[in-house]
Amino acid sequence: MVKMLTVAGAWLWLKDNLLLAATFSGVVLGVLLGVLLRPLELDQESIELIAYPGELFMRLLKLMILPLVIASLITGAASLNAKMNGMIALRTMVYFLSTSLLAALVGLVLVVVIHPGNPETKADLGDGSTEERKLSILDNFLDLGRNTLPDNLFQAAFLTAATKYEKTVVNNTIEFNKIVGTRTGTNTLGIIFFCLTFGTVMGSMGRRAAPVVDFFKVIDEVIMNMVTGIMWFSPVGIGSVICAKILGVANLANVMSQLAMFIATVCTGIFLYQFIFLQAIYFVFVRKNPFRFWWNLFQSWMTAFATASTAAALPITFRCMEKNGVDPRISKFVLPIGATVNMDGTALFVTVASIFIAQMNSIPLNIGSYATVVLTSTAASVASASVPSAALVLMLIVLSAIDAPYQDVSLLWAVDWFVDRCRTTNNMLGDAYGAAVVEALSRSELDLMDAAKYKEQEREEQIKLMADRKDSDEEALIGMIKSPSNISNGSRVQVQEVIMLHHIIQDEQKVTNQEKHV
Repeated sequence: MVKMLTVAGAWLWLKDNLLLAATFSGVVLGVLLGVLLRPLELDQESIELIAYPGELFMRLLKLMILPLVIASLITGAASLNAKMNGMIALRTMVYFLSTSLLAALVGLVLVVVIHPGNPETKADLGDGSTEERKLSILDNFLDLGRNTLPDNLFQAAFLTAATKYEKTVVNNTIEFNKIVGTRTGTNTLGIIFFCLTFGTVMGSMGRRAAPVVDFFKVIDEVIMNMVTGIMWFSPVGIGSVICAKILGVANLANVMSQLAMFIATVCTGIFLYQFIFLQAIYFVFVRKNPFRFWWNLFQSWMTAFATASTAAALPITFRCMEKNGVDPRISKFVLPIGATVNMDGTALFVTVASIFIAQMNSIPLNIGSYATVVLTSTAASVASASVPSAALVLMLIVLSAIDAPYQDVSLLWAVDWFVDRCRTTNNMLGDAYGAAVVEALSRSELDLMDAAKYKEQEREEQIKLMADRKDSDEEALIGMIKSPSNISNGSRVQVQEVIMLHHIIQDEQKVTNQEKHV
């Protein structure tokens, strides 16, 4: 009997979580195939064919990002008032900055305690080959402002503002000329700002804007239904991406062994942050089981790991947040912003990697240097773009702040394909847990809004009933006028008019009293 119950329970669980089980099987199969096919030393064309299903899967996910962000942000902002939107935005940014700083501190403690970098590792790896580049954290924040306020909304769908320095040689001296221009890529931050403003203003217009709000709600539902269909392709797509990436790395075992301590330090920090700190934050603010919340996000976790991009996993994250029961008004507001500016996994990685390079080169660091690394890593992570391997570019800024050799950044490229995937899961979970925390902090305001909305609906229904009653009385009066009167002076019609006028006055007084009460 117990065995039958166990089998029945397992079958029921598998039926309810078929997609999750299939996706996990795809991950495991991708890793196994990648390891087993490496001895065959497949050529580049064969690896590209193996990666092709994964490439199509990533293209489908990225295809959904822009319409999903636009529709979800507009509907989310329109469902809240301007004051509520400002309050949620403030809480979201405070949460993101706090958790990014916390992640950087976790990385600092681990890299100092474990001390993965030593001169022998540098001797084995050799010198780096990263070319000199002029970078400034101030330029990053200036670009952040330029991207937040784009001068052309349609251009923002294709180009992002970026400051770059052009290297020139004048009289045997290298000079860098600053150029404020654009680079290829969607300016998600600018689109987010416009959609939030557009939705907030539209929500303040009330019933006049209701048709437009309904239009975007339908688009949001259509995109989410399309995402549900794409998710069934994820087992093949994710397995393909992982398998091809393992096959494409040269000297995998040698590189992994040389940087084993660095990888162990970063991964320890990432998973310690995920399973200890994030869970504790969730439990303190939400007062629910944090591991159940994480389990419902596992589908998105695997997608973020495979694609190495929080933005690419965003459509599936939305679907997982629905399963967790997070208020869609909050998740539609927080998740798109988090996918752009919240990079707590990146802050942890940049902190560990920068100090690791300093340790390899025997550069002494004091408390002031550690504080510089942590603060610079946090600030740079906020200004980073949601693209794979962006952290390697940000490391140049941090290394310049502590006078460490920037050339050694290239030594980490060989393992960044793996570490990048691990830290992306941190970024994605940080966004999701942030939405849950912001919802818990905003619960009282959301309840008040729901109560006010319910009262408004009741008031509209009462006004509609009164209007219907008025119309019926007018129809009765018209019928009375058309019917022949038995009294020659028409007193019957006059009495009817007086009665109807009395009803109308009473109805108008009721509406006035209700408005005063509201």
